[in-house]
Amino acid sequence: MNLKAGLWQQQTLKLTMTQELSQAIALLQYSTQELTEFLENKALENPLIQIDQVNVQPMNPLIDRNRRKHQKVEKDWIEQIAAKPFSLEEQLISQLNIKALSDDQLRVIRHLIYNLDENGYFTGDLAEIAVKLQVNQELVEACLMMIQSLEPIGIGARNLQECLLIQVEYEYPDNELAKKIISDYFVPFAEKKWKQIAKELQVTLKDIQDVFDEIQLLDPKPGAVLGSETSAYIIPDVIVEQTPEGLTVRMFDDMLPKISFNQQYYNQFKNQDQQVNRFLQDKVQDYQWIQKSIEQRRETLTRVVTKIVEKQTAFFENGPESLVPMTMKELAAELDIHESTVSRAVREKYVQTPIGTFTLKSFFTSTIQTVGGDEQTSSAQVKKAITRLVEKEDKAKPLSDQDIVEQLKITEGIIVSRRTIAKYRDQLGIPSSSKRKRFN
Repeated sequence: MNLKAGLWQQQTLKLTMTQELSQAIALLQYSTQELTEFLENKALENPLIQIDQVNVQPMNPLIDRNRRKHQKVEKDWIEQIAAKPFSLEEQLISQLNIKALSDDQLRVIRHLIYNLDENGYFTGDLAEIAVKLQVNQELVEACLMMIQSLEPIGIGARNLQECLLIQVEYEYPDNELAKKIISDYFVPFAEKKWKQIAKELQVTLKDIQDVFDEIQLLDPKPGAVLGSETSAYIIPDVIVEQTPEGLTVRMFDDMLPKISFNQQYYNQFKNQDQQVNRFLQDKVQDYQWIQKSIEQRRETLTRVVTKIVEKQTAFFENGPESLVPMTMKELAAELDIHESTVSRAVREKYVQTPIGTFTLKSFFTSTIQTVGGDEQTSSAQVKKAITRLVEKEDKAKPLSDQDIVEQLKITEGIIVSRRTIAKYRDQLGIPSSSKRKRFN
């Protein structure tokens, strides 16, 4: 093979991701909090970017001007409470008679509380704690029982079985059958192997069903109510309002810091040497690109939400049950933008509507094939149909997933697979047919 040296031309198509384009894409997908942090960091590195502090007031931007002062006062004292939550230790210790406790008891109790997880379960080892604190294990066990006597009932349990047993002994002290079942038949009871339990205890399936119904009222995560996190507010990015002219869309920018050009700094250094001038020009360009990217983000988000409102009008009039099938690809095609642009625009953003606040992503649902083949049913509508069928079913003979498939096809004209039904049922928190069966 002979290789010849030479020159030739080759035409290629290549998209270069500039820093400015990358920044515009990033700003589009930023949530309000992320964009706020970005602008604050930019102001630190670019002396020409000036953050204008604004007095942000309402958590609910739809309130009228006359009510804002009252709401601010109310929000202030509420947030003072939320800002200083009682710790889990403080909430539990406050229920004890500390004066009646010895120093060792109080020390052990505090250490035990430290070993409670977010659901209120004790996750430590009693023997190890006894050695570590140099006390006998009987004292540690007695202290754990003290914690288990506190509210919420079930706190300090070592597992779900013990948690439920503590609650049963408190809520239903005379129900010996419930105590027996949880103590000795917990796993087969949870697996609904009730016939075996009924035979061994010589009770009816109805008796076990009654125990099951009582246990359903108990709290498997008693510690969750003692969470020490401060209150979290959802700040909408867009607001949809009902006016006499119809639904209107407007951006809610009140929570974003406002940026402006620091003209004084620029005038002070603009006539310096060439290196300083080059630095200033780079920072001017940076400021201009950020302003342009913010405006582009605002415009894109407004267009996307406006199109959502246009296509989901029934949702705003009748509620979530009227959500129609709509995909990001379809919306992108109608707006003549890329699907990824829609995806970035709706990422971690919320819209406040006359019927509540929702994530923008929640307006997009997959389409389900119907008998007529027009694909006008959404996954949300299928889930609602499944819920209706389960609510109306004979609990003595609950519908299997395959039964639901057939019922949806006959009554709703919806074609779905058994696997899809199982997935939607799990998402709805609906147990399988065997676990929904009741013995009356």
